[in-house]
Amino acid sequence: MINTTINNTKTTMYAPESDIIDQPLKFLQIAGSLLLRETYASPWAISLPRADELTAFLKRPSNALAIAFHLVEFGRCRIKTSDQDIELSTGEMAICFGGVDHTLYQGKANSPYPIEDLLAGGPNIQRPHSIPNSDNTSLLCGVFLVHDITLNPLFSALPNVLHTSLVRSGEMHNLSGVARLMTEEINRNSFGSNYMIERLLEILCAEAIRSYIETTPQQYPSWFRGIKDPVVGRAIAEMHSHPGADWSVKKLAEHVAMSPSRFAARFSESLGSSPMTYLTKWRMNIACQMLTTTKQRLDRIASDVGYENTTAFSRAFKKHIGLSPSEWRTSRGN
Repeated sequence: MINTTINNTKTTMYAPESDIIDQPLKFLQIAGSLLLRETYASPWAISLPRADELTAFLKRPSNALAIAFHLVEFGRCRIKTSDQDIELSTGEMAICFGGVDHTLYQGKANSPYPIEDLLAGGPNIQRPHSIPNSDNTSLLCGVFLVHDITLNPLFSALPNVLHTSLVRSGEMHNLSGVARLMTEEINRNSFGSNYMIERLLEILCAEAIRSYIETTPQQYPSWFRGIKDPVVGRAIAEMHSHPGADWSVKKLAEHVAMSPSRFAARFSESLGSSPMTYLTKWRMNIACQMLTTTKQRLDRIASDVGYENTTAFSRAFKKHIGLSPSEWRTSRGN
């Protein structure tokens, strides 16, 4: 049976949600990359394509997705999608986890300037020609590359646009500190700066996610609401720790000292799915990682994620992923 990095004693003690998010966060294999750091004079507008189109433009691997982020160093602007129009001020950041096309703008520009043109070496025709003033906006834009997101419960629970402030207080995150170190490294431009900036970008993304979990009320069923529930969160931690165990609703209920019917109802109310549905998806997520990163045989992987034979495992895998385990492994070059 596979053992994960989550260590949770089989008692009524609740594993903190910070432990529960560790493995899904690790599976994303976040890698950061800066695209541009520019100042713009109002009115201006920049358009960005969907994440898959941006990924292709940047020539990133097929199993990666380029998630755009925008940090306002000073000034203000707005980020507009098909159904949202959010104001960003100094020290605020937006991360487009939904992968939708969007426009950054200030004032009433004639037409958005495609970011592809800027990245191809085109001039910043909206750069101010005078001393910085209150109408100017300085932006730090880039991408977070995330991998194999299909069944990752953390990624699926993130909003289309995560809007957060670097100066917002909180116990779990240190966004302002990470951003300060990053901008200092950009300004220093010393030996190893590119490496340091990439690592700091990874931490910045993780801190933004932690900030969202900590500060955003979860009014509707979601994975984040589930991990914060002391009963449901403990059951999720057990499934993460031992995905290959012979789990049933009854056995999970026993671990949280609750009747099976009450436990199943509480789990579904928090997450919006049943315990066994969640378990199957988590097992497939683990299988994807094993198929991508190891050379283990299919029968061993099937056993590690709780299946008695490869036939049942392959059937469940193809149902959720759309490819057979062998096809998935080949598509990932393993």
